[in-house]
Amino acid sequence: MQPDDTVMPGIFVTFEGGDGAGKSTQIQQVKTWFEDRGFTVLVTREPGGTDLGLQLRHLVQNGPDDVDPRTEALLYAADRAYHVATVIRPALEAGYVVLGDRYVDSSVAYQGAARNLGVEEIRTLSTWATRALMPTLTFLLDLPPEVGARRRNGVPDRLERESTDFHERVRHEYLRLADEQADRIVVIDAVGTPAEVYSEIRGVLEERFANLSRPEPVTAKVCEEEATLFSSLGGVIL
Repeated sequence: MQPDDTVMPGIFVTFEGGDGAGKSTQIQQVKTWFEDRGFTVLVTREPGGTDLGLQLRHLVQNGPDDVDPRTEALLYAADRAYHVATVIRPALEAGYVVLGDRYVDSSVAYQGAARNLGVEEIRTLSTWATRALMPTLTFLLDLPPEVGARRRNGVPDRLERESTDFHERVRHEYLRLADEQADRIVVIDAVGTPAEVYSEIRGVLEERFANLSRPEPVTAKVCEEEATLFSSLGGVIL
């Protein structure tokens, strides 16, 4: 499938990595970095960036243990298709910076590699679901699974309860993707403190975006109902 050739003035940055890598903390730091430069920022996540996504998130993460891998992959694809159509694409068309906690790479790593459904098969499914929309930049917060497990708080969900071998396969695929798409995916060592991790991320931001002019918001592109959706669900518009 060829990428959608719609011109979108916004910037799409995603964050990937295993559990405990600190994605949420770093996303907030990056949000501030862009806002300090005058950009309007939307923070969202997968699954759960829409009302429908919240329901799918609950089903995937807290559903019965007999949810088979293909069902799991299709639930994620359904969430992503709706999320892109109703949240991400309208925001990019309006000139926002969109910061996403997980996206296509997660499905490729978790379902394609770790679930053994096939990397290319899952990539094709996600490409179709998103109309080939890919991020401008992806930060891969790399962390050994055993370190991530020690950082985890609360009751583990269905995916977090998977074996160390499962999470090692996820990590291995993430790193393979980074080698394959080095122009988009930047690997960040997530073992250090949040400040140390952000220092690496900030360096990449300054290299790639410091001279970028803030696009004028295309307010007609995002209706009042969409703005309400962004602010009340997984996304935050400021």
